Amino acid sequence: MIPFLSSYKVIKSFASATDNISLVPVITLSLILIILFYFNYFILIPKFLLVKKYLFYVSTLVLTIVTAFVLSGIFLNLFKFDPGKMANINPVLVKIEPIIKANTFLMLIISIIASIALTINNHLRQTEKEKLSAQISSLKSQINPHFLFNTLNNIYATAIDKSPQTADMVERLSEMMRYTMKETQNDFVPLDEEINYINNFIELQKLRLESKIKFEYTIEGEFAGLQIAPMLLIPFVENAFKHGVNSEQNSSIRINIKANESELHFLVANNKVNTQSDSIEHNGLGIENTKHRLSLIYPSRHLLAIKETENDFTVSLHINLL
Repeated sequence: MIPFLSSYKVIKSFASATDNISLVPVITLSLILIILFYFNYFILIPKFLLVKKYLFYVSTLVLTIVTAFVLSGIFLNLFKFDPGKMANINPVLVKIEPIIKANTFLMLIISIIASIALTINNHLRQTEKEKLSAQISSLKSQINPHFLFNTLNNIYATAIDKSPQTADMVERLSEMMRYTMKETQNDFVPLDEEINYINNFIELQKLRLESKIKFEYTIEGEFAGLQIAPMLLIPFVENAFKHGVNSEQNSSIRINIKANESELHFLVANNKVNTQSDSIEHNGLGIENTKHRLSLIYPSRHLLAIKETENDFTVSLHINLL
């Protein structure tokens, strides 16, 4: 209502009570600013500005503004609005025309800045909310009570036999808990530490794997200097072990991690077997949360493909880490 009230008040102040003042141009101006604001807020900023496509954003915004004012001119012609008649109402109105145009331009700039500021503020708040949610989720589910209990049982059974594996198992579990408690407080962590967490998780899981279960795990490339959001890959690995292992069925899991100077290629594939996972795990909330985190942290810089058939489940993830 600000552009409508400001423009109308100025025009009205220079016209007498008996003057017939058309509200068409004022209403048209207000509608243009409203449309530009929400088009910029809901479409242009999320699609271009937030993903750092600045040239596309500026050019599209300018094109949108020009198009809007061209259409407004056509709209005013349909209502046969003639700016020349303003002199007949009050000659002063013609003199303040530059002021009205300047006010219009100012309102346009304010609407653009306001939409950008509002979007960035909401994006930052959402990112902080997701970060906190990820930290809580990692504490509650990444090393969940079931996994910790089962692992401790395995360690206990191994300790009874006085196996030299006991110390190694305890050390791996300790490293995982330390990583979960400490590194998830940061926005990004070294990629090799995230890979080390996955290594420890896999080594502990292999303790319960039957020898007939086919397992393939490969790591390729250089990880030094690369960083990634913490606990981003482990939900896919967890899902493979939760739903791809059954000692009474043919089970297979394949995990491949490959990195180059800027990109990470991550593949997890398993065949689907009968499991007794609880309903929360079966719903795939961990994967859904990870998909949402990817869209927030790596917009337009990741490609996630999940392929599910009757017998197989495959996850392929490419991330540009720079």
